[in-house]
Amino acid sequence: MKLSATIEANTVNSPSYYMKSLLLKNKTILHIARLFSLNNIMAKQKMTTLFQPILDVQSNGTFAFEALNRPFHTNLFKSPDVFYEFVGKTKRVFLFECLCRNLSLLRYHERLHQTFPNEQFTLFLNIHPNILLDKNYHSGETLALLKSLNIEPEQVVFELTERSAVTDFEEFSRVLSHYRSQGFRIAVDDVGSGYNSLKTLIYLKPEFIKLDRSLIQNINEHPTQQQLLMVILNYAIQSGTKVIAEGIETKEEYEFIQSAGVHYAQGYALGRPAEKLAHAKSPLIH
Repeated sequence: MKLSATIEANTVNSPSYYMKSLLLKNKTILHIARLFSLNNIMAKQKMTTLFQPILDVQSNGTFAFEALNRPFHTNLFKSPDVFYEFVGKTKRVFLFECLCRNLSLLRYHERLHQTFPNEQFTLFLNIHPNILLDKNYHSGETLALLKSLNIEPEQVVFELTERSAVTDFEEFSRVLSHYRSQGFRIAVDDVGSGYNSLKTLIYLKPEFIKLDRSLIQNINEHPTQQQLLMVILNYAIQSGTKVIAEGIETKEEYEFIQSAGVHYAQGYALGRPAEKLAHAKSPLIH
């Protein structure tokens, strides 16, 4: 027997080769099972839609709600993050995003009239930037749905969620101009996390900047975080952009961002995500 054939035979029969083959097989089975589960979730709309309030820091009134869609519990996905990571690797991204958008709008309209029939708020919708660039995304469908629900485009903010998705800034800026002409507004998420550069803010010129939790956490104790906040806040003021501090979990964090002049705030200390709409509450008011 040739030496190469002997080595190949030994390799195939080795425990490490067996384990690698078994692992690959298990990964394939898991992928197929997850894909089947995703198709079932989409077909039967097995999604829970939660709404987290956003507080106007200066007036202490509820300014907006962010819609958050979560799949029904399944052992195939340990967390919503794992689920969304999987969706992003499939060819179902576009259809799934459309489903979430429609569920968010329909359920928001239903719960708004159940809870606050005489009030109007802004609604933040999480949208993958690539969806807005997709030629299959017909903006007319969104406008038609909004019209049927008596929601104005000016009340809807597209919150761009993927931290490194935007690459062609000039093309994306052109696309955003199209949506803005229809009345929609834009928010950039995760600012201050290290992923979004100033180039993102300069090119996209969002109406809202959402500060990442990593920047806000214990900001009252860390001068470096405070300095970065002031840089972003000064830029926002000069460019006519509003700043939203995400992840507020303590009274001290809220006191600091309020004194700094941040426009809006969101976090567990102000209101947790819930199926029923509920006003945000300042942790300074008892």
